[in-house]
Amino acid sequence: MYETQILTPQFLASKAAAEPVSADRTLRYDARALTGGGGTALIELDGQIYNLRITKSAKLILTK
Repeated sequence: MYETQILTPQFLASKAAAEPVSADRTLRYDARALTGGGGTALIELDGQIYNLRITKSAKLILTK
């Protein structure tokens, strides 16, 4: 159905083109860039894997 990709710092730097959006330098990522144009992406935090999914109604769901 969708391609799943593990997001690495290298991937984020090359594909997601984060940009600071406020004075506190909070970064903003495009969800479709994070999923590589597909519907899902795996995000790792401290050894735990989370699934980011874009729904048909363009909502985001993050599950463990």
